[in-house]
Amino acid sequence: MIWRNVGNSLMALSVIMALMGWSRVETPSEQMLNYVHQFQQIQIDIRECNVSPDSAARAFQATMRNIQSVLPLLDSCRDDAANRFVYPLRGYLPRYSIGGNGRGFRAKGFDLFDADARGSHPAHDLFIRDGNQDNLDDHMCLPVDLLSFSQGVVLATDTTWQPESELRGGNFVWVYDPCLNGLFYYAHNSRVVVQPGQWVQSGQKLGEIGRTGLNAYKGRSPTHVHMMFLRLDSSYLPQPENPLAWLREAEVKEW
Repeated sequence: MIWRNVGNSLMALSVIMALMGWSRVETPSEQMLNYVHQFQQIQIDIRECNVSPDSAARAFQATMRNIQSVLPLLDSCRDDAANRFVYPLRGYLPRYSIGGNGRGFRAKGFDLFDADARGSHPAHDLFIRDGNQDNLDDHMCLPVDLLSFSQGVVLATDTTWQPESELRGGNFVWVYDPCLNGLFYYAHNSRVVVQPGQWVQSGQKLGEIGRTGLNAYKGRSPTHVHMMFLRLDSSYLPQPENPLAWLREAEVKEW
């Protein structure tokens, strides 16, 4: 009886608040988590062909517009030191680890919203020394840390990939950099150590380089991270952009 009375009182209070125009307002952090969840769901729906490319694009535009609206204007966007680029492979020099000496970038035919689109490679594969394919650096006998190329908010991750899966990206991380107004995508990781909604600094560990993903898992594929950068245009649609010059000039973090 007591709990019934309490419940009735709470219900009455909520009605009074509604009649007086009171409502619970989400904080910016709660809004961000909701938008991050929406972003991740869009990626799942695209991957599983649950949505048409046009519908996915519209949902993406709305979500990215909302994400940008709740992020504060960052002083660090005007601070070159804070916004420096860090090479994603700890302990590796760009000139020895960028696949094909940077010639692997092919943007033609790319469509983020069409799971059946093939043939493009709007990214760079960054390789580690792993001749026996055990996800360890052959010289250091240690995992190679994946470092965030720039600052930003983690929008999506996947840590569930299994060898029987046909998904190509494996364990991945999406990071949105509001200063660049662009998305970084890191695929094929053995481990992911960040969570959606988390803010990361440039050079912060995101995970460890691995061999997850349909093709990356096969013996013919050297161990690498697949790194893509998508700049948002004025309509909040993603356009592939070649980050090669940035990669070559990025700071290298030692072991």
